[in-house]
Amino acid sequence: MKIKHLKNEEGIALVMVILLSAISLAIMAGLVYMIMSQTEISGIQKRYKTAQEAGLGGTAVAYQFIAVRGAPLTGLPALWQYTAITPQACAGTSGGTSYTGILAKIMTGNWMSDGDCNRSIAIDTGDNTTYDMSFELGTGTTYKVYAKIVDTVEGNSGGDEGLLKSGVVASNSGEVTVQSRPFLYTIEMVAESRDNPEERAKLSILYQY
Repeated sequence: MKIKHLKNEEGIALVMVILLSAISLAIMAGLVYMIMSQTEISGIQKRYKTAQEAGLGGTAVAYQFIAVRGAPLTGLPALWQYTAITPQACAGTSGGTSYTGILAKIMTGNWMSDGDCNRSIAIDTGDNTTYDMSFELGTGTTYKVYAKIVDTVEGNSGGDEGLLKSGVVASNSGEVTVQSRPFLYTIEMVAESRDNPEERAKLSILYQY
């Protein structure tokens, strides 16, 4: 008995080979894409982490500025190029005393009703009216840090006293104990590489003084 082969068997085999080859190529392309994407993501994370660390370092400078209540900062390296920019038109009052500029944001809680005080959380690094201070950190790769106080809750405490129930001296029965309340500051910060602005990190901070 003769076995007859279908004329299109060779064509079907060729189609199957092409199909399997296409599937293999798609799998290989997917693997290569995943590897390249992972490498790119890893690089982005590393750059963000470095910028974030610069921002965290910048918080120490901002805290110092708040602690000295607006007085000139001393002991900062000249290379940091520290600059305070808050407009003098920004004003606030506390205990009958008027304050302007950055002191209004540091010493009072009513500056937020003044239209000349910028309290927007947005910081445009190319517009110096959108932040209160700036400085540079790092050697080799330098990071520019921008900071702005966007909210102040006025307290009655001095630096680093914390939340206390009573004073530090014993109270007699007829005395009224004044509860210590710290100042609370909401601060927005942006840190970015001076040479590559794409390397940047943003921080929102609640600071108790």
